[in-house]
Amino acid sequence: MEKDGVRLDGTGYLEVLNKFLIPTAYLGPISYYAILLQKANCIIEQHEYFVKQSIRNRCNIYGANGKLRLTIPKIREKSNKTIINNIKISNEEKWQKIHWNAIESAYNSSPFFKYYKDELRDFYHKKEMFLMNFNNKLQNIMLKFLQVDREQIYSNEYNNTGEFKDLRNYKFDINNIPRYDQVFMEKHGFIANLSILDLLFNLGPESLDYLYNIEINI
Repeated sequence: MEKDGVRLDGTGYLEVLNKFLIPTAYLGPISYYAILLQKANCIIEQHEYFVKQSIRNRCNIYGANGKLRLTIPKIREKSNKTIINNIKISNEEKWQKIHWNAIESAYNSSPFFKYYKDELRDFYHKKEMFLMNFNNKLQNIMLKFLQVDREQIYSNEYNNTGEFKDLRNYKFDINNIPRYDQVFMEKHGFIANLSILDLLFNLGPESLDYLYNIEINI
């Protein structure tokens, strides 16, 4: 039986058709959230191998000196092939303090930082063991800030092929992102496709309409 893009199989499992399979992301870029919101059938992969130097554990914000990359350190595993769901955060480093100080310094003077900072700050004072859990919780907060009431869907197993558009290795580097005012824009110009934080802190409630108006060509 099929209804509204969802198929009910013999076990009672709801299978979303025409899926978009996307990776987990640490405060993902604007293009990531545009896809997540515009493509209602997005499923977040939680059974792939961890991919280095990707949005899975890093994001870019706009600091006083331009683009600033923030990376969550992970515990080194004996094998290079570790399932993303099993990746543990290395809390030996004071990365949470470093990240929060960088975010606060970058956006303290932005129009909407004061409205979101209290809830966001909590994530940088409580330790989380697994990267996936940390990303998922942060993403739920981002959707709350965007005033989107949607339950996230996660993969049940790893699949190479299927009824889905595979965006797990997509670069999320959409360049046709409309300009908006940024804190250090007069100094460094407009920097496109930064973390969703940059959009929220600068546009606030207008962020949702902005994301829906981005042209997505995949």
